[in-house]
Amino acid sequence: MNNQNDQNKTASFGTWLKFLVPSLLGIFIFIFPIKDANDELTVPVALIANKIIELVGDNTINYITVSLMVISAILTVFFSYIKKSNNHIMIDLFEKGIGWNIVRVLGAIFGVLVLMNVGPIQIISEDTGGTVLTGLIPTLFAAFLIAGFLLPLLLNYGLLEFVGTLFRQFMRPVFTLPGRSTVDNLASWVGDGTIGVLLTSKQYEGGFYTKREAAVIASMFSVVSITFTIVILDYLDLMKYFAPFYITVIIAGVLCAIILPRIPPLSKIEDTYYNENNDFTEEIPEAHNTFSWATHQALITAKKASGIGGIAKEGYKTVLDMWFGVLPVVMAIGTLGTIAAEYTPIFTWIGAPFVPLLEMLGVPDALLVSKTLFIGFTDMYLPTLIIGAESAEMSKFIVAALSISQLLYLSEVGGVILGSKIPLGIGKMFIIFLMRTAISLPIILIAAYIIF
Repeated sequence: MNNQNDQNKTASFGTWLKFLVPSLLGIFIFIFPIKDANDELTVPVALIANKIIELVGDNTINYITVSLMVISAILTVFFSYIKKSNNHIMIDLFEKGIGWNIVRVLGAIFGVLVLMNVGPIQIISEDTGGTVLTGLIPTLFAAFLIAGFLLPLLLNYGLLEFVGTLFRQFMRPVFTLPGRSTVDNLASWVGDGTIGVLLTSKQYEGGFYTKREAAVIASMFSVVSITFTIVILDYLDLMKYFAPFYITVIIAGVLCAIILPRIPPLSKIEDTYYNENNDFTEEIPEAHNTFSWATHQALITAKKASGIGGIAKEGYKTVLDMWFGVLPVVMAIGTLGTIAAEYTPIFTWIGAPFVPLLEMLGVPDALLVSKTLFIGFTDMYLPTLIIGAESAEMSKFIVAALSISQLLYLSEVGGVILGSKIPLGIGKMFIIFLMRTAISLPIILIAAYIIF
């Protein structure tokens, strides 16, 4: 063991810098909380994304994103059915099955209709396609641009190897996950769920997560950011309850992450890798202790990592994949989901059986609360809008906490998952959404009774 520790100590100063500087910079950009100009908590990547949106301008960015969706739809149809490509990038980006062809074409059509403000009100309304195109898509466009080029700071310079080894003995028995998933989970909880999904997808494609592990991480830890939580509480005038509120959300989230990976449908997903030739392991050799092996692995990875040119090459592929692959999916699925929520009674019908139970438990505004129980599957903000700021504080607390704990929203995280290679379809996501609701709701009700 001493020889191995000596090897770590004698690694070149340049290798240590190559490990520490990019890794610490990545932690700061994606995970470290800071305050913005309005004295609100955020993370640097979100701050940079917002600055890009401001610089480009709302109207211009809408034209850019719709253009990307239209290009994606045209090229997907062209390379899938008219002429096959020999370029592996074109193949990865645009040669898709009929399902993805339909979704991308729908996303492009919805985007054009909303942008031009023509067509059925159900599609272009500010409550449906309008909120997806102008409220969510610009944020994803900018976040994907920044994350695509800067994620290698977290991925490529040894941080995941270091953290993964240190946390392996905790993450594996508690959450059935490799230790390196700790970074993904923190990036979601502290930063943003979509960034967490992107990081998870890249790790899955790189052969570091199995299909099951990628699905578990994406569906258990891709929580909305602390910033968005504050936005919800501020809108509902519940900021004075922030501490007990967030503790409740954490308890519900942790219990879901402990229980759900051990039961179907997540437990039935294959523990096989995206790359069948994968030989990745987090086992620690006998010659090492945990810390020495973590350091050893990190330094080896840092030494092999490419420079700025390699990052740029990898980054532009990631950005194109997200822009052409995810944006139209979010536009299509988000619009259809919000149409179902706003213009059909389906979620009212689903929630109706819970009205007597909520009334029996003494929950104020039981009918209104019941309407929000499942509508969050379409969009994370809809439950907050429905319950409104004028309802009873207990009702607002329950709805807001549940909307965050449910985690899978088609208009954001769910859409990004569907647009990635993570093996979770809309059916499995809805089942997981229902199961998260079933686990979280009793915890939230208990907390509400204690607080109010």
